[in-house]
Amino acid sequence: MPLILQIETSTEICSVALSKNGQLLYSVESDDPNSHTEKLTLLIQTCMAQTGYSFKQLDAIALSDGPGSYTSLRIGAATAKGICYAMDIPLLTFNSLTILANGIDTLLIGSDDIILPMIDARRMEVYTAVYDKQLKQLEEIQPLILDTQSFTNYTQIKHLCGNGAEKFITNFPDDRLKLHFQRTSATFMTALSFQSFQNKVFSDVAYFTPEYYKGPNITKSTKKIF
Repeated sequence: MPLILQIETSTEICSVALSKNGQLLYSVESDDPNSHTEKLTLLIQTCMAQTGYSFKQLDAIALSDGPGSYTSLRIGAATAKGICYAMDIPLLTFNSLTILANGIDTLLIGSDDIILPMIDARRMEVYTAVYDKQLKQLEEIQPLILDTQSFTNYTQIKHLCGNGAEKFITNFPDDRLKLHFQRTSATFMTALSFQSFQNKVFSDVAYFTPEYYKGPNITKSTKKIF
């Protein structure tokens, strides 16, 4: 009966959850912008305290590994690896888009429908992939600039989720587009984490790095020092 701490930091939402034997026990999150550094460890401590478990009782850490915010992913990875090393427990990692897709209730999905999780990548660009009802990935994860031709090869109902989905619906409205939610959440990792732990699908703690898919967005300062 594995006890797994789940960490999701791919977007502006800093989210932590604790699950046992594939059942969610508790979750907590913060949507304060640019606060992952100061909030993540506090959220983890809250999650453990509220459930009465100690870090020594953890069997694994589950983590979102990108795509998403470069800085936030690095903070999540460093924290997760630190706990894994300290407690000598394995690391489970999952693509951020796969996590989002798992957040949609499949009872709401038609047999031929598709799922389009989207993470905002600034302006009209998103990170996205295509999944079927069984959550099988139909297209590779990619950064995509949205336009009128995006996903036109799919004529069925498209179920959208993630913080990049609203701009697709807003700019290219279509009755076949259904928006479910925009927030990322560590709670969506519960089934994935349990299955991967049972199958012993672990990531190498020493060599793991998030999948950024793009380099960091660095803005050159225009402030004159002298």
